[in-house]
Parts: sequence; C-alpha cells; structure tokens
Amino acid sequence: MKKKLSYRDKLLELAYIYNVKEIQDYTKNRKNLTTGQIELILKKNKIVIPKDFKTNFFKENFVKPVSRIKSGIINYKEEKIKDKNRFFRQVENYKHDTSRKFNHGLNNLWKGAGNAGINFLNVLPKLGSTVAAFFGNLFTDVFNSIYNQQIDQKSARNVIIGFFAVIGITTAIFVGLNTYKNYDFSEKKIEAKKPEKEIKKEIKKPEIKPKKETKKLEEKVKLKKETKQPELKVKRNNVAEVILPDLNLKTETVIQLFKDVDYDLRKVRNEKLVKPIYFTQFPRDLDNLQSVQLKKETFIKIVLPLIVAENEKILDDREKLKLLAEKKFTSDLEKQWLRQKLLEYKVKKGNLDELMQRMDMIPVSIALAQAAKESGWGTSRFALEGNAIFGQWTWDGQGIAPLKRDGNKNHKILKFPILRASVKAYKNNLNTHKSYSKFREKRKSLRSKNIKITGLALTDTLKNYAQTGSEYTKILNQIITQNRLSDFELVRLVNSVKQVELNS
Repeated sequence: MKKKLSYRDKLLELAYIYNVKEIQDYTKNRKNLTTGQIELILKKNKIVIPKDFKTNFFKENFVKPVSRIKSGIINYKEEKIKDKNRFFRQVENYKHDTSRKFNHGLNNLWKGAGNAGINFLNVLPKLGSTVAAFFGNLFTDVFNSIYNQQIDQKSARNVIIGFFAVIGITTAIFVGLNTYKNYDFSEKKIEAKKPEKEIKKEIKKPEIKPKKETKKLEEKVKLKKETKQPELKVKRNNVAEVILPDLNLKTETVIQLFKDVDYDLRKVRNEKLVKPIYFTQFPRDLDNLQSVQLKKETFIKIVLPLIVAENEKILDDREKLKLLAEKKFTSDLEKQWLRQKLLEYKVKKGNLDELMQRMDMIPVSIALAQAAKESGWGTSRFALEGNAIFGQWTWDGQGIAPLKRDGNKNHKILKFPILRASVKAYKNNLNTHKSYSKFREKRKSLRSKNIKITGLALTDTLKNYAQTGSEYTKILNQIITQNRLSDFELVRLVNSVKQVELNS
C-alpha cells in the first residue's frame, strides 16, 4: 500500500522533478528547510504549486484565518502605537513652537525698548540745546530790563553782585569736591602698586638657573609631587590615573613606590579614598617577603584600586540605565548602548528589569577575600603567569593547566593580559552566571530595603563558586573578619579620568 505523503514531501518531490539545485544542495548537506522556505524557493524558480498540494481542511479553514486575525491585531496595535508617538511628537513640537514664539516676542520687545532708548538719547542733545537757549534768552531779557528800566542803581548792583557770588561759590564747592576725590583716589593707587612690586620681586627670585648636580633631585621631587596630586581635593579632570605597565617590578620597588606616594591602608580606612594606581601584574618575588602582614598589605594595595574602579564603572552604567528606563524616547546612540549592555550582561528579550538586577557592584570585601583565597595573596602560579586572581575555569579559551588536575578533566585556569581584565571578568561572572542567581537576588533585596550591601551579608550565596561549598564561604568570612576587609566597603577612587602611563 502506498504511503501518504505530507505536503512538505510533495514539495520536495516537485523540486526533484524540476531539478531545483538549491533545494537538492540543502538536502544533501542535511540542512532541514521549512515548508515555507521550500515554497519560496519554488516560487522563485517560477514553479507553480498544484492545488492538490494544499494543506488539510483544518489548516485552510481554521489556522490560516486565525493567523490573519493575529496579524491584523498586531498591525492595529502598531498603528495605534504610531498614532500615539505621532501625537506625542506633535505635542512636543507645539511646546517647542510656543517657546520659540515666546522667545521671539521677548526679543522683539527688547529690541523695541532698545530702539526707544536710543531715540530718547538722540533727543537729549536737541533738548539740552533748547533748554540752554531758553535760559540764555531769559537771562539776556532780565539784564536788558534791568539796564533799560530806571531803578535804584544800588539795588541793581547788589542783585548782579549776588548772582555772580552764588555762581562763584557753587563753582568753588564743586571744584573742591572733585579735587578731594581725586586726591584720595590717587593715594589708593599708590598704596596698591607697592605690594605688586614686592610680589614681582619674590616671583623672580626662584628663576635662578639650578646647577647640573641638583637637576636629578628636582626631577625626583617633581615626580613625587605628580604622584601625590590625588590627595588634593581637586576637580575630576585634574587627577591622573597611574597605570604601571609590565616592568617586572620587584616587591621592594613596589613598597618604596607606595611610600613615595603616601599610599597607606590606615589612611584609606579612615578617609575612604584610594589613589588610582593600577598595576598590570604582581611582583614575582612577592612570596619572598618574610612578614606575612606586609605581604597581605602589599596585595591589598595592588588589588583594591582595580576592584573600586570596576565598581564605580558599573555604578555609573547603572545610573545611566535608570535615566534611560524613565525616558519615553531614546536616541540611536542610547539604543545602541542598551543593546551593548544587554549583550554584555547576557539578558534576553530586552528585559531592562533583569538588566538592572545584574548591573550592580560586587562588595569590595568579597572581591578582596576571593582574590586572596584564589591567588594565594598574589603568589600562586596562575596569578604570576596569567594574572588570574580569581581562579576562573575555561575549556576553550587561553588558560593554564593545573598541575594536580584529574585525568578525566580538561579544564584550565583562564589567563588575562593584565590584572584589571581578571577583575572585570570576575564581576561579569558573578553578575551573569546562573550559578550565582541567589547572590544577585539577595543583593537586589538588600538594595530595595535600603540596607547596606556588604560582603558578610552575601558570602553564604557563593557556595557554588568552589567544590567545597559551605566550607568555602566559611573561609571567605574568616578572611574578611581577620583582615578587616569590611573597612574598604565604602572606599572610592580619588576621582580620575585622564590616564597617564609610566614608561620603563
């Protein structure tokens, strides 16, 4: 009995009958084509599909009408959304037009007032000349009448003398006041000029050319001043990040550098500020230090700025995300930034709430404790050879094979070009991997309740980070408490934007 062929099989037979190579190539390569794709290819090759090939009664009479209704509803929704957006744009345009017209009216009013003022000033000279001519004619008529009329000569003489006396006294008073004012002002000028000469003399003194022997000392002093700039409370653009390249520095050199720039952990704990000094690698002889306390302090000084810098970058992105989430309309650049962050934090379907939950800082104490545990306080082979601070595994990337790895395992420890790349990958791991979903949920809960996010409050959610589970979290708590790492939770960078590299 002949087997009934499906609609798709009938289309494939039709493709073989007409020798459609495109479909034959797909089937040879074992690539499955959908029924719709086969139909499109046949139509493209101008092959008419017989009516007998049509799908069953249920599909024709129920499925297709429903799909048409769905597409109609979707189109209707899109039209409504477009109308809504068009209405908002019209409202915004109306606002802009109204404000533009209002500003234009104000400008015209201001110009009109200015023109009226200029016209008034132009009238003043004519008005002054008219007033002067009026009073001149008046006085001339008065004196002529005095001269022509026969009055007592003594009284006329007294009137004339009195008039000129008043004019003379008024003139003398006016000249005296002006002289007094000019005299005071000139004295002030003389007094103000004296200290300027003294300042100039004081400034010129250090311009003496130094001897050749003292040039090296002055260069050292300048370097110290430049490295100590982050201590000052200056604007963000005036402070430099110091990035130390791969110089194979010795531990003694690193410790001396910290002393030169006055980098002290006690000061960091008190002021909650750390200098933006970024090492690209650990000194290879760090393990040779006899003092365990000095070794730990050196490790914290190297790693702390890297952790704080990454946290501040994440929090800046979080603030930007909050602003964009509240906006009704976003620009193309903002949409591109959102798409990039959704990919970076592995968020599907454009879920901004999920992105907000993942885009958050890692407590500094947890990061320091895990870095210390996984890297042996910066002395492990993975930390020295691959800048791997947090012992992250990889199966396909560049890595370092553990010496005591089981035979049935093929994982490696992921290596990085610089230390900061390791910190960034670690934070992305905690913020995206499904194994740490409890960590993110608890962090979100603390933030929603306005409770301070601390390491000790979140260590119990990191059981999946190591095979030892709860024993691993106990070790983290012990490292945090014994080394007072909770003191660094609120530490922030001495603000920096401009980057300066120290060349070897």
